[in-house]
Amino acid sequence: MPAHWMLGRLGKRVMRPGGLGPSQRMIDTLDIGAGDDVVEMWPGLGQTTALALAGQPRSYIGIERGTAEAARARAALTGPNQQCIVAPAHRTGLPDHSASVLFGEALLTLEPASRKTQTVAEAARLLRPGGRYGIHELLLTPDGLSENAKTEIQTTLTTVLHVGARPLSRSEWRQLLTDGGFTVHTEETCPLLLLDPRTVLSDEGPAGTAAFLGRALAHPTVLPRLAAIWRTFHRYRDHLGAITLVAERTP
Repeated sequence: MPAHWMLGRLGKRVMRPGGLGPSQRMIDTLDIGAGDDVVEMWPGLGQTTALALAGQPRSYIGIERGTAEAARARAALTGPNQQCIVAPAHRTGLPDHSASVLFGEALLTLEPASRKTQTVAEAARLLRPGGRYGIHELLLTPDGLSENAKTEIQTTLTTVLHVGARPLSRSEWRQLLTDGGFTVHTEETCPLLLLDPRTVLSDEGPAGTAAFLGRALAHPTVLPRLAAIWRTFHRYRDHLGAITLVAERTP
């Protein structure tokens, strides 16, 4: 089972590389309001969706991978002109220039290089000129990390997480958006905080954290996996982080 599925079944609601804080600041920077048409790629459990919908946009469309994921995401929807559809993130089928704001988190990290490019191109197609694009992804540090080190980290993450993990460096993430027709105007980086105890407590709250730990203890096969993930994050703590970028669609 992919690690994010396992964590979700254990009750973890926030599964972003930098925790909920960077997601909140990304949404604040996107400045969603009543005149916006919002598209979110892979809303997941809907934590960031709720932050976006608090701006009361004119419309919201979530793009999910499968029917089960879409059904789960729909639980976060709160009003009319809000929906979640099943479609590939790189080929949504939505009309050109149908969004003024688009964002996605922990999506591009899981895609190979060609699909990263295609997904960013799809975001550019959907956004109107001047539209805002936000991402929150896994970061490789420092910027000059060797190719051998990158390959080692990516291979280890893929093995431990049971899902393809292909993070990029700061300059590579920025170049991906620039090449896709965007001008980056806001950047934030932070350590990888997905399983940091203080971040888990802050994101999930005391009751949510207790429930998560209780479920983990009730399933003995889960504990070795959690320990392996934590050890991997700790092993590469100097080379893994989180990055959020907010960019504008070039006219």
